[in-house]
Amino acid sequence: MSPDERAAIRAELAEAVRGLLAKHADVRAAMAAPRGYEEEVWSLLCRQVGVAGLAVPERYGGAGARVAEVGAVAHELGRALTPTPLLGSAVLAVGAIIRAAGEDACARLLPDIAAGARVAALVWSGVDGDWSCAPPMRDRGGTLDGAASYVLDGDTADVLIVLATDDDGDSDDNSDSDDDSGGGDARVGVYEVDARHDGVERADAGALDPTRRLAAVRMRGVPGRRLGTLTPQALRRLRADALAVLAAEQTGAAERALERTVEYALQRHQFGRPIGGFQAVGHRLADAYVRLETARSACHAALESASGPDDEAACIDAAVAKVVCSENSTHIAAEMIQLHGGIAITWEHDAHLYFKRAHGSAALFGPPQRYIDALTAYRLGDGVDEWCVSGG
Repeated sequence: MSPDERAAIRAELAEAVRGLLAKHADVRAAMAAPRGYEEEVWSLLCRQVGVAGLAVPERYGGAGARVAEVGAVAHELGRALTPTPLLGSAVLAVGAIIRAAGEDACARLLPDIAAGARVAALVWSGVDGDWSCAPPMRDRGGTLDGAASYVLDGDTADVLIVLATDDDGDSDDNSDSDDDSGGGDARVGVYEVDARHDGVERADAGALDPTRRLAAVRMRGVPGRRLGTLTPQALRRLRADALAVLAAEQTGAAERALERTVEYALQRHQFGRPIGGFQAVGHRLADAYVRLETARSACHAALESASGPDDEAACIDAAVAKVVCSENSTHIAAEMIQLHGGIAITWEHDAHLYFKRAHGSAALFGPPQRYIDALTAYRLGDGVDEWCVSGG
């Protein structure tokens, strides 16, 4: 497929999602919903656009699309601040299953996730928010113990996909996976867990961003069905894919925040003229636009690299996008607050939602400074940081 054909597909996806959200989505209704998102809207997105199965291979009921196509959807969801399980279920959990599980496990799990009939959550990070190659969950002879934090939609998901190491730090034993490549004790086990098991405790973490549901998950003696293993390289690539999709979402939110700020600056009058006509305001809006274009460029590079075969390029571009999109989206959201004035800090206005989304997204998958440090060390040749940029 040519680049122009792929671009046309992304444009059609974006148009379909934007039209559907304009007709049916209500961010405040989603925030108040039991699962943190409107189930009917998610169902429509899955039935009419197939968003839950974009990254799922066609043989399992998905579209077999690239990360770039998932990013086109995430961009529109970000513009509208629409809460959905896309990032947690359709990107992270699906990515872990595809990379770790064998044919039978994929055929059993992926069709329902692709159809939107089940939502999966990937249990990965510890309380420190370190999405590293050393997850906090432990496999203690066939049962799982530990506590994880920042689990996307973890308190309402239908199935939990858990990353865990065993008591000896060795995850390379029998599983449902067909992958028998090397890796030894550097591997991390991937397990399917019944979210309704008595030993599973799940609670809403009460995140800063009310449009993104995060949960704390604790397990005590919970049986897990082993799907396979993931090498550190596979984990880094999985995180890079998620960062690229998150960057698209951040860029979409920043784009809409700036649009709404410009609209307001042209409507609000002081001293008989729109405030957008004042030089100081114009300079701030121009600076915000430059920042948005910078974020778009970094996001585009990350999505293209994540859609290709080069693991190292994908990890590096994703780290760059994490930094650039986080810093610029938080700046644009802050300008939205400042230039809207007092109305921006009222609950009824959406400005505070864009502000909270920007800061929540910047913290997700680790703070930008962590990526800056890793990229600096990598570029200076002071050693490769396995946490976020190494391809092998």
